[in-house]
Amino acid sequence: MILFHSPLSPFVRKVMVVLHETGQLGRVTLQAVNISPVNGDEQLNQGNPIGKIPALRLDDGSVLHDSRVICEFLDTQHVGNPLLPREGSARWRRLTLASQADAIMDAAVATRYETFLRPADKQWDGWVAAQGEKIRRSLANLEQEHLAELASGFDLAAIGVACALGYLDLRQPEFGWREQQPGLAAWYAEVSQRASMLATLPTA
Repeated sequence: MILFHSPLSPFVRKVMVVLHETGQLGRVTLQAVNISPVNGDEQLNQGNPIGKIPALRLDDGSVLHDSRVICEFLDTQHVGNPLLPREGSARWRRLTLASQADAIMDAAVATRYETFLRPADKQWDGWVAAQGEKIRRSLANLEQEHLAELASGFDLAAIGVACALGYLDLRQPEFGWREQQPGLAAWYAEVSQRASMLATLPTA
């Protein structure tokens, strides 16, 4: 299989962490791509017309894109404990938590695009502030409602949250989330030392 990736993408990192955690890294060849919202990649677009990363080209030539799809596929391809419950209410709760982590990443990536790629005279400060509020509300909710769930196992939901926090540290170190969410900060300090997280640590 071929994984189209950029190591600075939190969504790519999530897939890479799953590959490490499930012992499947050796099954995948990494193909780096350098894209932006206005610049694509010809090979990436084959079978993946929207040009998203991560994208996983399977052995039969078909392409999976969107990190959630790829992670769920990989979760069916290993022999260990599943990273998401297979059925029941627990599955939907964990999927919703995983979606919340992705939403934090979406808002953080959107902020990066607005503040780094868009010319300064065209940046929309109110829109950036709204993205920040989404992130703050989500982190507060994780602190207040979901710490025990996150601590119960390093599954897809926990992996997503860890990658979202890592991306905030990378791109918005001034965000100061640790002061507001000390419980989440303590949890992240622990999981960030996992081999999978250290191996995928992004550097600017």
